[in-house]
Amino acid sequence: MPTLYHHPMSSASRFVRLILTEYGFQADLIEEQIWEKRRDFLALNPAGTLPVYVDDSMRALCGAMVISEYLDETHGVLKRDRRLLAEDPFQRAEIRRLVEWFMQKMEQDVTRPLARERVFKLQMTAEQGGGAPDSKVLRTARSNIRQHMRYLSWLAGSRPWLAGDRLSYADLAAAASVSVLDYLGEIDWSEAPAAKDWYQRLKSRPSFRSLLVDRVRGLTPVSHYADLDF
Repeated sequence: MPTLYHHPMSSASRFVRLILTEYGFQADLIEEQIWEKRRDFLALNPAGTLPVYVDDSMRALCGAMVISEYLDETHGVLKRDRRLLAEDPFQRAEIRRLVEWFMQKMEQDVTRPLARERVFKLQMTAEQGGGAPDSKVLRTARSNIRQHMRYLSWLAGSRPWLAGDRLSYADLAAAASVSVLDYLGEIDWSEAPAAKDWYQRLKSRPSFRSLLVDRVRGLTPVSHYADLDF
């Protein structure tokens, strides 16, 4: 069976987990603490980043973008109307643009700093960079949330799905990032009703179930995290 090295608070890992489940694939999940810099993990991915997907032939694919493209080229093209990348080249470009927005820009502005300060640093030793959260980093990331949620609300309110008429990688990338922030209780859903309606639809999908049972040692999720109607 394929293996996915991941962390429950890694939005990129969550993105790949959603893709695999939407396409009906099973993979053994191995939680990786990347700050430990394990030799065996670095042998798979010298960059030391998540996620890493190891297929049945023991070939390693590193990074959410690489893995998502590989899964589309090898399996998505056979899914017809369930394909998560569109057949039209321009539509595929729009999906990829939004995946990049959520997996790179939102990750840099919001998700990664909040996850690092509120989750990862609490699990690291002092030598690994752990310690108390940096209040300045938290303030900056939190001030960026509203901009990203406004954009998400605009997309959700103007299209059936974020990139067009059907579910795509764009929705899964956004949901992966939003779900990390929602776990941490960082989103004021009253300010983003269109985004909330869209996220409720995503949370109700079978592929989301495993994410909703994720728990991080020592950090309980916000009370509505697993509720489909919140």
